[in-house]
Amino acid sequence: MLRRELSLFQATAINMIDMVGIGPFVTTAIVAATMGSVHMAVFTWLVGLIIALIDASVWSELGAKFPRAGGTYQFLRETYGESTWGRYFSFLFIWQTTFTAPLVVASGALGFASYARFFFSGVQQTGPSFESRAMAIAVIAVLTLLLYRRIEDVGKISVVLWCSAVATITMLIIAGFSYGSPIQTISSVVSPPDGWLSQLSAGYAWVALGIATIPTMYSYMGYYNVCYLGSEVQSPERSIPRSMYVSIIGIGVLYLLMQIAVFSVLPVDTVATSPFVVSDMLDQALGKGLADVGTALILVIAVASLFSVMLGYTRIPYAAANDGMFFRSFGLLHPTQNFPYVSLLVLAGLAALFAATLTIGDTIKSIITMRVFTQFIAQAVGLMILRKREGWQRMPWRMWLYPVPALLAISMWLWIFASAKPVQQQMGIVAPIIGSAVFLVLSKLRGTWPFLQQGEL
Repeated sequence: MLRRELSLFQATAINMIDMVGIGPFVTTAIVAATMGSVHMAVFTWLVGLIIALIDASVWSELGAKFPRAGGTYQFLRETYGESTWGRYFSFLFIWQTTFTAPLVVASGALGFASYARFFFSGVQQTGPSFESRAMAIAVIAVLTLLLYRRIEDVGKISVVLWCSAVATITMLIIAGFSYGSPIQTISSVVSPPDGWLSQLSAGYAWVALGIATIPTMYSYMGYYNVCYLGSEVQSPERSIPRSMYVSIIGIGVLYLLMQIAVFSVLPVDTVATSPFVVSDMLDQALGKGLADVGTALILVIAVASLFSVMLGYTRIPYAAANDGMFFRSFGLLHPTQNFPYVSLLVLAGLAALFAATLTIGDTIKSIITMRVFTQFIAQAVGLMILRKREGWQRMPWRMWLYPVPALLAISMWLWIFASAKPVQQQMGIVAPIIGSAVFLVLSKLRGTWPFLQQGEL
């Protein structure tokens, strides 16, 4: 049995290092290129922060109600009915996680290798080289070794990595504010050109904002990681909601300040075309030597984030295996260190395979679109079903102004999905369709719902 050994501080640290990976250092350029101005780029990051806060209200209610390993898997299983529709929706979540979890790890590792190219400024590379792929696989292997231990030790490692991440981003912000023009940048954000709101109301502007919000949400992802570790968190009814809100607000403030720091040193056109935005900012402000140091610290942040990501994802197949919804071997715990080692090794192996064969490309956006229906929207609807069935009095933690946040979360995820490219939307639709077919075949073979005889439930 998993042990409740993670404190609120450790759980928050795990959330925050999950959120701050290579994401913001890569997606800053994507957002700037899409929006084309400083004030709209910063506004996009603010929109991402608001979406994360609203969606966290759904995660908080469900996480406090069902503080168990697996997060969304448990939420869907309980809210839709453990023996009926809950089997279907939780299976779909496990199905998409089989693809998205190693993709997330692989994209982070490839991003690490890509950003490391800053040390070789003369190298012109359009895609991952053999050396970059080897570096990505090596990162995954090192993280697997770090995670191959009991959760109490993992919690302590997470605090150290969290301190490193926060200190690094703070240093980057100070550098940009000290050697750039932060007052002018802040002024352009606070007092944007006349008519920008009317431009935003135009259809094309909303489309651009939606497109740019996808990579910002990728950078905010991870605020819910504590829910995957629900069985290992102390006082989960209080710690899970608090850790999420502290994580989102803390990281959101750092992201907004980092954007101002970057635009204080580099013009928006340079930011939009730079493959190493923050490193180029440090190079411009402090010189190549200190930029190399800053880049090294950024890579430390990337490793810290992947550490947290892999930790959370290993608990999902573990929880499903214990319920008989996945291969039994994934439910095995290490005999002395008490962690799901089979789940960890399989995740690491698939991530290494993807890192050896895929490119970063559009994987960031595809990862999100594949989750919209089977995770974010499904559990928001499930929460409303649960509230209607059991009443608000039985919820250990309750969101303000219910059901407004839940309905807003559903609407915003639909907007983000509609903003993705057709091929990414197709992946988000086709994957659940195939998963549904697999679920029906397995249910037929096992004689489980929906193929039970009447009266068997």
